[in-house]
Amino acid sequence: MSLWEEGNSVSGKKWTTLEHRGPLLAPEYETLPSNVSFYYDGQPMKLSAATEEIATFYAKMLDHDYTSKTTFQENFFTDWRQEMTSDERSKIRKLSKCGFRQMHQHFLSKAEEKRNMAKEQKQVLKKESARWVEEYGFCVLDGHREKIGNFRVEPPGLFRGRGEHPKMGKLKKRIQAEDITINCSKDCVPPAPPAGHHWRKVQHDDSVTWLASWVENVQSSIKYVMLNPSSKLKGEKDWQKYELARRLKERVGSIRKRYRSDWKAREMRKRQIGVALYFIDKLALRAGNEKEESESADTVGCCSLRVEHLKLIPERDALQHLVEFDFLGKDSIRYYNLVPVESRVFKNLKLFMENKDPEDDLFDRINTSYLNKHLNEEMDGLTAKVFRTFNASSTLQEQLNTLTTADMSLEEKLLAFNRANRAVAILCNHQRAAPKSFEKSMQLLQEKVTKKEEKLEEAKKTLKEVKREHKRSDTDSTRRLVLRKEAAVQRLEEQLKKLRLQMIDREENKVIALGTSKLNYLDPRISVAWCKKFNVPIEKIYNKTQRDKFAWAIDMTKENFNF
Repeated sequence: MSLWEEGNSVSGKKWTTLEHRGPLLAPEYETLPSNVSFYYDGQPMKLSAATEEIATFYAKMLDHDYTSKTTFQENFFTDWRQEMTSDERSKIRKLSKCGFRQMHQHFLSKAEEKRNMAKEQKQVLKKESARWVEEYGFCVLDGHREKIGNFRVEPPGLFRGRGEHPKMGKLKKRIQAEDITINCSKDCVPPAPPAGHHWRKVQHDDSVTWLASWVENVQSSIKYVMLNPSSKLKGEKDWQKYELARRLKERVGSIRKRYRSDWKAREMRKRQIGVALYFIDKLALRAGNEKEESESADTVGCCSLRVEHLKLIPERDALQHLVEFDFLGKDSIRYYNLVPVESRVFKNLKLFMENKDPEDDLFDRINTSYLNKHLNEEMDGLTAKVFRTFNASSTLQEQLNTLTTADMSLEEKLLAFNRANRAVAILCNHQRAAPKSFEKSMQLLQEKVTKKEEKLEEAKKTLKEVKREHKRSDTDSTRRLVLRKEAAVQRLEEQLKKLRLQMIDREENKVIALGTSKLNYLDPRISVAWCKKFNVPIEKIYNKTQRDKFAWAIDMTKENFNF
């Protein structure tokens, strides 16, 4: 048995002793130098420290797309005015009259100075950073020194969100010691708060693995200081998560059989649970959690779908029973999909939508809690997220089996891996905007391809000439020269092939986020086994941080592992 499988906490208790220094709070704000001003209506205006700090958040983002968006501007200005003094509020009435350009230039200059620092200065900063890591970046858990993942409290700033998030631009307030709950063992000395401050609470809960927590103000979500992903506790948790998804493999046949039979049930609630499970299984939809109205973006999942999010198309292009999905999913990322469904599902959807307005719930008899309770009755610990993990990992395994052959070059194997990963990202709707640098990087890559093609053409001409010369004289010297030139042509052909594969890979990944599924939904043992089986260096798939996170999988997986 591997070390990662030993001592798994089956009871609720996660640790016996836990000691740490607490989180490192963001440094206090330093006011701008006197020669850098904020302008209002063309005139310099001195701001209070609190107002000035928030103005710097906007100034730093001046050239970013966000500051051109109306929602971002309105949210920022509303929150900023709330933090102003009454005198400032009476004067600063329109964002369009605010001048942040001098402040923006100041921060650009500071960034340039940092880039051009002497090596010695950079070393001083590096040592300072290492000192903070040494002091705050480790805890002692059950007598072992373990690395902490995120010991720094996020500094104040402006909320960005993903997609067209309705809260973009809102102020993320500074977190103080008074906002923070500390978790440590009873018999240790609790970490000391900063001078003049106190912790919100010190607790001793050994059923959780977080060290500190607080609530951020924009979305009222709880933030945690956790152990580093490479820690044994985290590794065990990951291993258990993927083992649960593998257990579903043995039960999924009977679960599918039952939800299909529910499509014909007399009770409407049963029919709705059957169709919802079909969507979660086949389309990897998230369950969808209930939210307070106006508290967050209008994002939905399976159980919170409304009639307006679906369009039923009886027939199109020789395909029957099509459903067009169009809604905002997690992080306000649009989910659009046109899929054929089974006729019984199509009939049920028509029934669910009958006599309803566009804003009415599609599944009005069920919610996420009921769905997960139903799943848990099917199999202990089963949730919609486990289904998602199961389908993502199964897809990766199937795709890798289909796309990879032993005779491929390393570059072809990596392209196959990314294509398999991309199939999962598409299934899970992991999208991103095309990177700003995309066009430029593709242009540079195309230039490299063109130059390599020219070199190859030149090398082929040279090879032809030396072959002609060898035919005439046939000496050892000309024979060796022919071999050298042939090797040069072969080398250039391989280099050109590698560059073309890079271009294909980059183009295909333009708007797909591969990282989310790779880190959260794909059993790493699939990738590790694939690397071992096809002699692909693990470093080509996982970077150093990811290799630390998945050390348990690298340690225990043989090349014949199959999800």
